[in-house]
Amino acid sequence: MIEPDFSKGNGLVPAIVQDIETKEVLMMAYMNRQSWEATLKTGKATYWSRSRKQLWLKGESSGRFQLIKDIFIDCDNDVILLQVEQLGGAACHTGYRSCFYRKLSGKDFVEVGEKIFSPEDVYK
Repeated sequence: MIEPDFSKGNGLVPAIVQDIETKEVLMMAYMNRQSWEATLKTGKATYWSRSRKQLWLKGESSGRFQLIKDIFIDCDNDVILLQVEQLGGAACHTGYRSCFYRKLSGKDFVEVGEKIFSPEDVYK
């Protein structure tokens, strides 16, 4: 069976997350073998948090889970593409639909994304 090659990135592979319907890129995170296996087992996106150094079930604290619909792997087996149903409409912890809510305009980045919720209300 083809599997992600976790040896290339010191045990981590990038996971690009895309909305199954709109194809919008929602976020990018990292997965290790444990988060990969948890994702396959539960059908919910689980990542490895580099800052907290622990498994991170997306939506565990916000209720905005990512339900796995399709999984792709690149030709080198070192990048995963997850197509998900994003519950609650927002993937970003800042409240925006996508983590990529800022676009370069001239010499600065401007907010162009849709804000769905207030982080202060969700993460108390």
